[in-house]
This record gives sequence, structure tokens and C-alpha cells, in this order.
Amino acid sequence: MSDRRQEALDYHANGRPGKIEVVSTKSVATARDLTLAYSPGVAEPCREIHENPLDVFKYTARGNLVAVVSNGTAVLGLGNIGPMAAKPVMEGKGVLFKSFAGIDVFDLEVGSEKAEDVIKFCELLEPTVGGINLEDISAPDCFVIERTLKERLDIPVFHDDQHGTAIIAGAALINALDITDRKIDEVQVLFSGAGASALSTAEHFQRLGVPAENILIVDSKGVIYEGREEGMNEYKAPFAVPTEKRTLEEAFEGADVFIGLSVKGLVTKEMVASMADNPIIFALANPDPEILPEEVAEVRSDAIMATGRSDYPNQVNNVLGFPFIFRGALDVRAKGINHEMMLAATRSLAELAREEVPESVRGAYDGSEIVFGREYLIPKPFDSRVLFHVAPAVAQAAMESGMARVDVDLDEYRDRLRASLGPGREVMRWMTDRARRKKARVIFPEGHNDTVIRAAAQLVEDGICHPVLLGRPPRIAEKAEALGVDLDGVEIIYAAEQNDQRHEFAEALFRKRGRKGLTLAEAEWNLYKPIYFALSLLEKGEVDALVSGIEANYAEALRPCLHVIGPRPGGNGRVAGLDMLAFPDRELLFFADTTVSIEPDARALAEIAVQSAEFVRELGIEPRIAMVTFSNFGSVQHDEARRVSAAVEMVRAMDPDLEIDGEMQADTAVDAIKLRNIYPFSRLSGPANVLVFSRLSAANASYKLLGELGGADVIGPVLLGMAKPVHILQRGSSLQDVLNLATIASVDWQARSGHI
Repeated sequence: MSDRRQEALDYHANGRPGKIEVVSTKSVATARDLTLAYSPGVAEPCREIHENPLDVFKYTARGNLVAVVSNGTAVLGLGNIGPMAAKPVMEGKGVLFKSFAGIDVFDLEVGSEKAEDVIKFCELLEPTVGGINLEDISAPDCFVIERTLKERLDIPVFHDDQHGTAIIAGAALINALDITDRKIDEVQVLFSGAGASALSTAEHFQRLGVPAENILIVDSKGVIYEGREEGMNEYKAPFAVPTEKRTLEEAFEGADVFIGLSVKGLVTKEMVASMADNPIIFALANPDPEILPEEVAEVRSDAIMATGRSDYPNQVNNVLGFPFIFRGALDVRAKGINHEMMLAATRSLAELAREEVPESVRGAYDGSEIVFGREYLIPKPFDSRVLFHVAPAVAQAAMESGMARVDVDLDEYRDRLRASLGPGREVMRWMTDRARRKKARVIFPEGHNDTVIRAAAQLVEDGICHPVLLGRPPRIAEKAEALGVDLDGVEIIYAAEQNDQRHEFAEALFRKRGRKGLTLAEAEWNLYKPIYFALSLLEKGEVDALVSGIEANYAEALRPCLHVIGPRPGGNGRVAGLDMLAFPDRELLFFADTTVSIEPDARALAEIAVQSAEFVRELGIEPRIAMVTFSNFGSVQHDEARRVSAAVEMVRAMDPDLEIDGEMQADTAVDAIKLRNIYPFSRLSGPANVLVFSRLSAANASYKLLGELGGADVIGPVLLGMAKPVHILQRGSSLQDVLNLATIASVDWQARSGHI
């Protein structure tokens, strides 16, 4: 037994057998929960649905539930292995639906090879699910089953084996034609294979604009030509064209495009050599293509190649289609999936491939540069952007073509889909909406940094702010071009050319710091540093906010900010770092101080708590603060515990309405049952949502461990207490970190300037 085979068997067998489980979305922890979940409380939604059947989408999971239905008669690469042997594949389909689009799945294997049995089964199933994905059913039954169900059912029905490849290959074709400067209505397209996938793809290509007479299909009997009788049926007949060509070899001669949906090794190098200039070759037989890319390269250096495999460029993978098509269809409660919706999916995938690829996607593929071109025609399967590009396109097509039962606001829908990718994105969704209302000019001193350049372009595209990059314009432009980034809308300032302004800023800095050891010469020298120049622009009001630190240690980046901008006037002179931690299925948590004060005294802890509370209130959240250390309400007599307890009393004097308690341990702070049962005297009305730690080491280690190991999305750090919106990144931050902090900086400026 090969290592790969054993590894696959172990993967499916170890732990809980299989790949899926059913998880409750509501609490059933108490007797009261049980009465609501089942008898007698469950009777109430039953009555509502009986009165108004569409309320089933309101009170049950039907609107997010898809049935993956198969009888196992045509399992990819395995043939007719029956329904039980097909079950691992159907479970896998369910995993992909859930992982890529958040859709729940029941995999249902039908014990019959009769089309009428599968049809009847699906008809009886309709009240349970919001859509049906037919899978691995042999032709011609698959055609009959899908066509009949589309006519009879009022929910989306989609045979992925037919349409999935068609939709993805169509996107690749659009972009390959663009790269080779061809028109879709002029190309000659050759298909190898005449099964469900090939015929559906040929139909889809016609809808995209390939003339029917320009398509040749070759099956095991040869070219499907007008007048042929052998091996023909009602599904192949529409593709019969007048031609003298009879063999696959003849069909290859002069072809612009080859689509292989047949068997391994069918195509020879000689066939490829006979194709037109810049041939487009999609060899999609799985797991082994009709011809390998290296074989094509031996005879055609001008070919554009795609396969169904992940170890070659341009993988035509159905996972780019079905999860997101169903997502869009379900979210508008579509009555079906029509041609317009499939075309919308194809075009949105083609358009997405032309956009700049984010760092998160490149990182999933060994950090390689991925740029639109011959080796990148369609998005990668792990590109999370596919969700909020394809699903809205499908939803829009459903609304415009009359298939939708409900309409959605597409901008809001895209934001909601972005938020669904992680709990942190939900937090940022409404902050992004706020930032867009009045755009701030946010300056980035490290304007030459690749991640910052990418972020600036993304901020413009998303309409979040007006980014300003500090740096030498030719160098930034050169980097942007190499990265494939469009800097239209991004302002660039070159400090070295601003001599008068630099001298003015140096004198202002000297006036501020002259009695603190800074000489005028040192001030002049500092103003050659991008961070000092950027901060001076902010101090003078020529920009609204600053985001920096991606190439520096935090303390190194903070020091100039304190020198030029300083703490908020009239405040306590304290600055602190606060991180937001978003977890699935629980309230947002705030951790302070995570970046500045190493071992704060009681007064400093109190001030950090009040600052944190002010920020949380600005977000529209009522803070419940726990002052965290290793002691629970005097359980340990130690100076640190007493310091934390004293800070609590100071905060109560400073802000009597603020919910705060401590000292307490971290688990106590977030455990409502422990607070209620063991410490009933606690003044917190529920688990804490703001944790103020007794020392920097504890706060910093806690949020980083939760981010890396605890499944939390970390947003921040937010710098509290500064006179102007200044926010400092952690060294080496990701693109998403930069986008998040720039958004926060914009909202910070809005709040200070009265625009919110």
C-alpha cells in the first residue's frame, strides 16, 4: 500500500470517522433552553410556518442548506461504484460547501440507478433544503434528472459535473483569448469527449459567444458531424456540424482552442504542433490530463495551458464555482439557477483574475508572485475574494432575470460576505462603512514598502480613505509596476524635495523639544527621516492620520510620535495600546495595554482602563472591564494584586458609571457562570469584554497566543491617548493588518473632527 493511499485512508478513519458532523447553532445547556428548542416552545415557529410557508427561511436552516445527491453511477475517475462507495466524495463536497461559502450540506446517497427514482427522491426532499447539488450521476440520466427537476422544483438545482467545469473553463477562455488578442466569435474550438461536462461546456461557450459552427466535438467514434448515425443521441445531435474532418488528429489541425474532457494521454505532441498560433489547450481529464504541460512545451512555446491539477498553473477547479453560485442563489431565495446566473459567475471569475492578488493568497501558494497572464488565467481556489465577487454577481443576475424571491442591496451584501470570512471582518465591516462616509487623508511614511503599496491601492479601490505615500515617486512607481498595482488615486510625497517645509518642521520640532535635549541640528537631521516628516505633516494638519511601523520595532516607531505629536492635551499624558480580538460565536474582546507600559502602577492602570472604556463606547459597545492578574479578589496577597485592586477603586472614582471589577484571573473575567456562582458580589453584569492586564508581558503574550492558537482574529493595535490619529503597526504586519489599521485611523479622525 502506497504512503499516499494509507495517508488518505487514515485521514478519513482517524478520530471521528468521515469528514462531517451536525452541530447545534443554539444553546441547549439548560432546562429552559430545552423547552425552547423542543417541546413546548418549538410549536411556535411550527405555527408561524404553517400560516406562512416562507417563514421556513426565518425559523429554520432551510435557507442555508443544500442537499448533495448522488447514486454513485459516475464517480470521477472511479466510474459506477455505487452510492455507499460514493459517500466519501459527497462528504467532501459538503466540506467544500461549508469551508468556502459557509453553506450547510446533507450528503444523500440514493440506492437506485433509475432516473425516475432519483427524481422522485429529490421531489420529496424539496421541503427540507434550499437547493440540490446533483453529483456523479451517469449520462444520459444526469441530463434527464436535472432537466426534470428544474421544471418541477421551485429551488436551485445544479448538476456540478455538467456546469461546474463549463463555468470555470469559460472564465479561463475569456482571459486566454484576451491575452492572445483573439475575438471569441472567430476562434475554432475543439472538444475531446462528449459526456455531460463536455456537452455542457460547449453549450456554455456558445452562450459566451463562440459560434456553434466553430465547435467540433470528438467522442470515441470520432468527430460528431452532420449526418453521423453511429453513437449519436439527442444530446450530441445539436453539436453535429458540416465538416469533412473525421478523426481527432484531423480536428486538431488549425484549431485555436482545445478542451479535453476525456481520458489520459489521448493527445499527442504532433496534434498540438498542428494547432494555430498561440494555441489554448485546456487538458482537463482527471487525475491525469490528455497531455501534460511539459509535453506541450516541447513542441509549442506559444501555448497557453490549463489542467485540472493543482501542481500545474491554471487549475480549472470546480470549487471556484458551485459554493459561490449556491451562496448567491440561496441569499436571494432563487427559484432556480439559470443561464444568466452561470454566465455571471464566469464573467466575475474572469474579472477577478485581472485584479491584484493579495498577500494572503500568495502566501497560500508559497508566497509566489501571481500576476494575470499566461500562467494565471483564473483565481486560485484558496482566494477568499471569490466569495464576494461571484456570489453577488450570481445574486444580481438572479434578481435581474426574475429568478430571485427577495432583493438585496449589492454593496451591503458584498460587505456581509466579506464579514462572513472571519469574525474580525464582521468588526471591520461596519468600521469600513463609517470610514467611507468622510474619507481621511492617511499618510504612510514607509511608502516604498511592498505591503504598504498594495494596501494603498486597495484602500483606494475600497473607497476607505485617501492614502498618501511618503517616498521617491520613481521608486514607488517601479515597485508598483513590478507588483502589478495600479496607484491611480494614491498621492505620493517626496520629502527630499520639500526643503522649505522641512526646515519649517525642524524649527517647530526644536521649539517643542529644545528644552528636552534636542538641538536644532538634530532636529534638522530628524526631518530627513520619513517618520518625522510624515508626523510633521500631520501636526500641521496637511494630512488627517498616520499609520506607520511596518518596518520598525514598536518602541522605535512610537518614540517619534511622542516627540512630534505627543499625548492628547488636557488628558492624563498616558498613551496605551489596545487590541481587539474577534472570536467565532462570542462577543468582541478588548485587551489593554498590549504595547506601551511595561509595568504600570495603579494610577497608570486606572488611566488605561478609562481610555479603553472611552474607545469601546465610541464603537457603540458598553464596556465591562476586568482588571486582570493572577489573584481572584484577594485570594493572593501580593503587591501586584493590591496594585490592581487599588486601580479598580481609582477608576470607580474617575468614572462612577463604568462597569469594572477586579482584581481577578483571566478565566474568571470571561466566565459568566463562575462570576455569578462563585463571586456573586462582582459588579459586572456579565462576562468582561475589556481586559486590562497588570503588566505588558501578560497582555502582549495573551493576545498573540489567542491570535495564533486560539482562533481569534486580532485587530490593532489601536494607539490610545495621542493628540492626533496616530496608529502603529506591528513589525512585519500583513496586508489585512494595514488595511484594518488604516480604516481605524480614518474612523479615529472622523470621531475627533466631528464627522461621526
